[in-house]
Amino acid sequence: MSAPSPTAVPSFRSRIGCDARSGYYAAPRRYRLHLSLSCPRSLRIAVTHSLLGLDDVLPVTSLPAVPDAPDGGHQELRPLYEASSHQHPGPAAAPVLSDTWTGTIVSTHAPDILRDLARRFGDRGPDLYPYGAEEAVENIGRLCEQGITAAAQHAGQPDGDPAARDTALATLLHTLDALERRPASQRYLLGDEPTLADVELWVTLVQLDTVHRHHLDAAAVTRITGHPRLWSYARRLTAHPAFGAHLDLDGIARRHHAHCRGEEAAGAAVRIVDWAACAGEVSRPASPTPTRACRSRS
Repeated sequence: MSAPSPTAVPSFRSRIGCDARSGYYAAPRRYRLHLSLSCPRSLRIAVTHSLLGLDDVLPVTSLPAVPDAPDGGHQELRPLYEASSHQHPGPAAAPVLSDTWTGTIVSTHAPDILRDLARRFGDRGPDLYPYGAEEAVENIGRLCEQGITAAAQHAGQPDGDPAARDTALATLLHTLDALERRPASQRYLLGDEPTLADVELWVTLVQLDTVHRHHLDAAAVTRITGHPRLWSYARRLTAHPAFGAHLDLDGIARRHHAHCRGEEAAGAAVRIVDWAACAGEVSRPASPTPTRACRSRS
């Protein structure tokens, strides 16, 4: 089982406002993102950053896949944390949105960072956080967090109560069933354009296959694969440059093994998606039919 995240409670939660009266306001190259792509929170932000085309507006500093400080943080971020909070007691963890004008941290809370990118810097790309769709986006986020991630973690606890594990697996499968039944006519979760809901679900599915699957038995993983539309959706998004280009499979594996507290189960042998093959589609023209290499199971 993976170790709990050292950033479960964010240290900094300022927001970017509409104009100069708000203190922090959107200005080209004022802010910088510090991201480790092996971290699911950072991966969500990186995908959102690319969907919005913010390379020349909001620079990104890439951090190592495995945090290199003894407390689980990144040594490179320690000066920022100390400048923002003297003798900061916790780890200097990613993700971070920093203010280059003051040399301090604006936020370490990924959901707020995602919303601010979409609302304050979102004039170049798709409307990732549409007005009127906030509740729908947040509902997908809760479904991913509770119905997939938390349920998969509980279902994979080797020393947990068997009945509790069965209940958690049932919750996970029920959630996947619900997502499998979404309208076939919609290219994305909420319509014809991607939103933060798609970013959330894609990263959650990546983590389910590359991390949580390793602690489930083979029968459970086989049942998880039985959602062809959902995994086809995941493969299609992986072939999108804003998604697949940020997928650091080796980094995810190294981060998992560095923090994992549980034993590997038989489900580790049942791969769901060939993510590397799908991400390889980023550099090739789209094909009207799926390639044989980009398959749902191996």
